[in-house]
Amino acid sequence: MFDKKTDKNKALDSNLEYLLSKESKLKEKLEDSGYLEPFSDDLMLFMSLIKDYYKGDYRKIPFKTISAGVIGALYVLNPIDLIPDSIPFIGHIDDALVLKFCLKQAKKDLQKYKEWKQEQSNTKNNKLEDKNNTDDDKTSPDEKDNDETGTSLKKAS
Repeated sequence: MFDKKTDKNKALDSNLEYLLSKESKLKEKLEDSGYLEPFSDDLMLFMSLIKDYYKGDYRKIPFKTISAGVIGALYVLNPIDLIPDSIPFIGHIDDALVLKFCLKQAKKDLQKYKEWKQEQSNTKNNKLEDKNNTDDDKTSPDEKDNDETGTSLKKAS
């Protein structure tokens, strides 16, 4: 039987794989075009979202939002578009307009993702601090004495 949802997910997965494989080319295009530069932070945040979505780490995003961002990024990567990129000065205007529209559609969800990403980073940092504090507590008094003695000997020499 024909399953619309499964086909839609397969198409999205293949587009995500393709887009992830072209991330460096996308960064290069953003750097080369002055018209696309204002969108670079949001687009790189979106690429991070795609990575987390693809890995299954972050799925709290509507299909329409992720598909809008993917369409925008793919349009920027595609050399064949309404105004060819090879035309000086105006070649990237259509890319900028499409990207602006797509990122505007995803703005609220990108903000939620950014907050989630910050929470993940804070949680990870707290766990590392807790682990470091626990490791410090495990040091025996003899080891602390040896450390202090070794330091004193190094200072003396």
